[in-house]
Amino acid sequence: MKKPAFALLAASLMLPACATPAYVSPVDVTRFVGDAPAFLGQGTIQIVPAAGLEAESIEYGIYRDAVRLELEEMGYRVVMVNGSQTAQLGIDQYVLDEGNRRGPVGVGVGGSTGTYGSGLGVGIGFNLGGKPSERIAREMVVSIRQAGGDQNLWEGRATMTVTANSDYAADAAAAPRLADALFSGFPGTSGETISVE
Repeated sequence: MKKPAFALLAASLMLPACATPAYVSPVDVTRFVGDAPAFLGQGTIQIVPAAGLEAESIEYGIYRDAVRLELEEMGYRVVMVNGSQTAQLGIDQYVLDEGNRRGPVGVGVGGSTGTYGSGLGVGIGFNLGGKPSERIAREMVVSIRQAGGDQNLWEGRATMTVTANSDYAADAAAAPRLADALFSGFPGTSGETISVE
């Protein structure tokens, strides 16, 4: 039996109301500033991937470009090789379970870039399809050090949570939001965690 047109229209208008609303958290940012902050925000800097990241991947390139724009805005001249400083970039993303813990579906590989006692794990993984209500956590970690040095001048971590149906579940939107929050008020107060809307 064919339904009247007005009944079909009413049913289609009700669909958005039943859909799970998109959610985007503030970006939580923690920074650690080393003993030589005067060296920050000047000179040349090279962006390098953290261990386990594919430097040639499209996804990594999206995050690298977002960090590059922020570094240039702060006064750095970003170079491909032989920078006086290096910015090591790591990204991690994973599905959260109902208790806000990493769920059984984890994505990401990599090592650790932390040197200020943070031991921040980094990695990268993509194509996180799933239910609209599924919550995805993303983390960007950047460590700045003198070229050839092993002590960080600055280290920062930015984390946000989104639902799979949010615009920020896509890398193209997530990367600039994380980078902008991470470098907001650079270099920031060492050890302080702030939330950036």
